[in-house]
Amino acid sequence: MTNRLGKLATATALAVGLSSPAWAQVEIEWWDFLGGGDGVRMKALIDEFNAEHPDIQISGTTLEWGLPFYTKVRTSVAVGQGPDIMTYHLSRLPLALEEEVLSPITDADLETAGLSKEEFFEASITAASTDDGALMAVPFDIHAVVAHYNRSALEGTEWLDADGNLTGLSSIDDMTRLLTWAKDEGFSDPLSFQTEGGGGTWRMFYTLLRQQGGEMLTDGEVLAGDNMDKAVTAIQTLADWRAAGLIPEQAAYEASVALFSGGRSVLHINGVWEVPTFKDQTEADTLGFDWFANEVPQMMDQPATWADSHAFAVPNDPEMDPETRDAVLKVIGWMQTHSLAWAGAGHIPAYKPTVESADYAALQPNATYASLADNAAFDPRSKIAGVASPVYDAVDNLIAPAVHGFLSAEDAAAQMKDQLQALLD
Repeated sequence: MTNRLGKLATATALAVGLSSPAWAQVEIEWWDFLGGGDGVRMKALIDEFNAEHPDIQISGTTLEWGLPFYTKVRTSVAVGQGPDIMTYHLSRLPLALEEEVLSPITDADLETAGLSKEEFFEASITAASTDDGALMAVPFDIHAVVAHYNRSALEGTEWLDADGNLTGLSSIDDMTRLLTWAKDEGFSDPLSFQTEGGGGTWRMFYTLLRQQGGEMLTDGEVLAGDNMDKAVTAIQTLADWRAAGLIPEQAAYEASVALFSGGRSVLHINGVWEVPTFKDQTEADTLGFDWFANEVPQMMDQPATWADSHAFAVPNDPEMDPETRDAVLKVIGWMQTHSLAWAGAGHIPAYKPTVESADYAALQPNATYASLADNAAFDPRSKIAGVASPVYDAVDNLIAPAVHGFLSAEDAAAQMKDQLQALLD
């Protein structure tokens, strides 16, 4: 890579006769896709790292989230112009493996970073590894959907326990009864989530599918065997709630959040990344009710919640010099030991020592829903799945319309199977 010669800049004396020795400063090129509160927090972490490490300086660039980011990574790495370190969604790992854009992280690399695999939640390490166990990225968090809820509205009901957590929601019927009660109490859209677009609908569908023990992909086959029936059940559950007026019609992402913060929904199933939104509204006294968040209740056969991870990845660059790689690994290790600051964005740190700390236990509601790390259901391990993938498109074009009554659950599942299978065959 032609610009590698500039990665090591030797600092010289600032004036003739200055006796301080020169030192080697490693400059790290960093790419991420983090906007909003995530971006603010990551920039603060980078600034803190730079202040503490005059010998290693991170130069950060934030690119557009989703498909544009991964397209740029693919093309840049192919011509040897990629960054030294980048953020990466673990749901995109299968495609990254096919494109050969990532450099494996060895045990020796982890040792350089001051880390070990045992210090991370097993689900995140599995998602960050190949089928034969080679680690391809270092997880930074687990971000999943959680059940945000109106504590004030549920006070004194059977659905709130003595500690103020959700209870009594161990089946679809239980949840339907709560939502019907809320409808009767004047909540126009008792359960809000993004019902327009593939993102929110996929997370709800996949959570319900995985709670049945269902799998989208089995040995290269989409919805094989009874997984088709489980997919139909998940779609039909959402369609039934919509038909009864228990979830909103065609709610865009921002609208779904506003339905909850505006007091029209008693529950809001959305990502942990919205925790800061409701915290900020509470501190500003603009929310109007007491709010909290729990792991999505187990309503079917097993606990499961849609999840993904932001991770740190090293591009596949054979020309990266050892000094730069060692510096990158030190950056990764430092970020993990300072991940409590990242938890402020709502995410669950993948680094277990942070989650097991007293400081994290005091962070609410984060510490309460951290249990979902053991039940995280990552996207199918496939090049057609993950952020901004064909799976999301299929959900947008087929499952969302079925939820809103434009085609049957059976037809939606069958068409999705055919559409996705064609991409794999």
